[in-house]
Amino acid sequence: MDYSIRCARVVHICLSESRVKLPKEILLEQERFELRPKSGGGLLSYEVWGYQEKGTTLVARDHLACINHSIWHLDHGRVPGFDNAHDCHHRHYMGEVTAVEFTGYEAIL
Repeated sequence: MDYSIRCARVVHICLSESRVKLPKEILLEQERFELRPKSGGGLLSYEVWGYQEKGTTLVARDHLACINHSIWHLDHGRVPGFDNAHDCHHRHYMGEVTAVEFTGYEAIL
């Protein structure tokens, strides 16, 4: 998990040097789908947080995860998952966290 520690340091440095007040984030979109037991069960969860600025919607953070405690009980049951917590896009897979280059949501899906 060195990666998340490194990301946290970068965010702390960037935020401490920035004097611009960021707008309050709001939940822009949230979807949850229960997967059928025939398909292996679990839950597919998707959230997008951001804010409106001058008529434009800006995404601040997001996450997409497949949660199934019968496959993987650690990391809150997240089997595969993607998010940009700590301003770093990364992938969770069975407890491993690796950096990914974000090219768009279509590539993740």
